[in-house]
Amino acid sequence: MDARGDADADVDAHGDTTLTDDGSSGPGSDDATRLAVFKALGDNTRYAIYLELARSPRPLATAEVAEFLGLHVNTVRPHLERMREAGLLDVHADARGGPGRPQNRYTVATDSPSLGLEPAVFPMLSRMLFRMASDAGLGPEEAGEAGREQGEAEGGRSVGVPCLDALVGRLADWGFDPAVAPQPSGATIAFTHCPFRELAVANPDLVCGLHRGLVEGFVDRVGGGRTTAFRNLVDRDPCQVDVRLDRPPAATSAVGDA
Repeated sequence: MDARGDADADVDAHGDTTLTDDGSSGPGSDDATRLAVFKALGDNTRYAIYLELARSPRPLATAEVAEFLGLHVNTVRPHLERMREAGLLDVHADARGGPGRPQNRYTVATDSPSLGLEPAVFPMLSRMLFRMASDAGLGPEEAGEAGREQGEAEGGRSVGVPCLDALVGRLADWGFDPAVAPQPSGATIAFTHCPFRELAVANPDLVCGLHRGLVEGFVDRVGGGRTTAFRNLVDRDPCQVDVRLDRPPAATSAVGDA
């Protein structure tokens, strides 16, 4: 991969658009913002990093991005920071790695360009559908039933796989970045990243009801365990689910970080 890019020859290390304290850049601020975005993505390496993050269902650490693209972490780090400054990426500290300094994890910002990876109307469509459901008087019970039906369909693909492994693997595929804490009779799974968060904040009963049903239906269909508690965004952050396993945790290969 050519890491030199083709659009930085006449651009300084931080771009040439200077924002004021209120986040604007004077006349034509929208044009200036778009220009900053184009310049940030004009480099071949940054564009490849952005695509990798856009395709990922969960936030990625610098080392993960570097490994996926075959680059050194010291090469990737300044590119990530450049895109964060341009408003393309969101970053949060993750202390799950153990003692020491938390590592940063990056994800594409919610208002960044989709680049054709996701139709731009999908978030708008989701908001409209949830508004319709709310206006129709649908609540968490109906949402849970719909989620459970989908969860059972998804779980049918994982029958025969140990319950905890199947659930954690599918949650990771869906972008929830699950963290597993073994318990005497099963496990507690925290959803350290929620791909539904924007909608869940606005519609916690419906969205969290869908998520609860999705998990419950999946576990019921796979077999080998059952959900005993689901703590949503209203109860705590991050959300959690408790799963009781038919076999002791020591006999089940748990996936994820405690």
